[in-house]
Amino acid sequence: MNAPRDPVDPMLRALRLLTWVLVALIFFNWVWPAVQGWLLAFTAEPRAVTPRGDLTQIEKTNIAIFRQASPSVVYITTTEDRLNLWTRDITRIPKGTGSGFVWDTKGHVVTNFHVVQGASAAYVTMEDHKTYKAELVGVDPEHDLAVLRIQATLSLLKPLPIGTSGDLQVGQLVWAIGNPFGLDHTLTTGVISALDRTIRSDNGLIHDLIQTDAAINPGNSGGPLLDSAGRLIGINTAIFSPSGAYAGIGFAVPVDVVNRVVPQLIARGVYERPVLGIVMDDRLSRRVSRELGVKGGVLVLRVEPGSPADAAGLRGSRLVADGSLVPGDIILALGPHAVADSQDLRNALEQYSRGDRVELTLYRDGQVIRVPVSL
Repeated sequence: MNAPRDPVDPMLRALRLLTWVLVALIFFNWVWPAVQGWLLAFTAEPRAVTPRGDLTQIEKTNIAIFRQASPSVVYITTTEDRLNLWTRDITRIPKGTGSGFVWDTKGHVVTNFHVVQGASAAYVTMEDHKTYKAELVGVDPEHDLAVLRIQATLSLLKPLPIGTSGDLQVGQLVWAIGNPFGLDHTLTTGVISALDRTIRSDNGLIHDLIQTDAAINPGNSGGPLLDSAGRLIGINTAIFSPSGAYAGIGFAVPVDVVNRVVPQLIARGVYERPVLGIVMDDRLSRRVSRELGVKGGVLVLRVEPGSPADAAGLRGSRLVADGSLVPGDIILALGPHAVADSQDLRNALEQYSRGDRVELTLYRDGQVIRVPVSL
C-alpha cells in the first residue's frame, strides 16, 4: 500500500522554481553583463579609422585664411581708475575687452573707439600671449575708430593685407576673427547680408556700414572682417540683438573708410572731415527744388567766407526787401555721387580727403553747370 503524498511538496517545488527563476534573472540582468564587460576589457581594441579623403575647397580656404590672418589679430583689455571718496585711494579695475589688428610694422593697432572709450589704460595681447601696454594715438568717434601703439618686436607685427570695400557685393563670403567673450582668436564665417547700412551708436549715427551674418558677439568689436583673399574689408563694430548676443545681424566699418581715417589718426590724432563751407537746410531745399522743378539737390543758403565753396564761386541765397528768398546754387552732385539732401552730400564728402579736387554739379539760373572745387 502506497504512502500518502505530502501536501506541502507542491508548494516547495513552486518556491524552488521561483527561486531559480529569480536567480536566473539576477544573473542575466546584473551578473552576466558585468562578467561580459570584464571579459571585453581584455579583448577590446580601437576601431579602424575610416579614410575621409581630401578636405573640401571651402575648408581649405577657411584654414588658409585663419592661418594667414590670425597672427595679426590682437586681444585688447582696458582698465578704469576709480577714486575712493573716503580714503582718496585710486584703484585700477577691469573695464572691458575687445579685439583689434596690427596696422603696420611701427606698432600701430586699430580697434573700435567704443572699445577704449573712457578707459584709463589699454593692454594689447599678441599671438604669443605676451601683453603690452598701449598708448592711445588717436580716435574718431564718428566712425567708431581708434588707433593704439605698442612697443612690440618687429617679428610680431604682421599687418593685415588691405582690400577695398567699394566693389563688395551682397552674397560674398566673409570671415571674422576676434575674441568673443574673451575666447581669443575665434573664427566665424558668413556672407555679406547688405551694404550701406546706418545704425545709431552712443556717439551718433554711423553710415555706410557692411551688414553680415558672420557670428559677432561681445568681444569681437574691433576685429577684422576679411574677404576670400584674406584681405581686410571691414572692422566689426556692432551687432543688432535683443538679447545682447549673436542674432545673425552684425555690422562692420568698411575698409575704404578705415584706410582714409586711420592715416590721419596716426599723423594728427584726429580725423578732419573734408568740407565745402556752406550752410544748408533740407526743408528749404525741398521747397525751393519743388518750386523750380528740380529733382532733389541741396540749396546753398550761405557760403562761408574763405571756404572752398567761396573759392569756387558758389552763390548763396539772399532775402530781398519783401521778405522773399532768392535761391542760390542748388548742388545736384558731388563728383559721380548724386545729392538728394544734406545727408547725401555729407556721405559724398566722406569719399574724399582734404585737399582733393572734385567737380560739383549745380543748378544755377535755370541751367545745370559744373564747377571744380578743392575740398
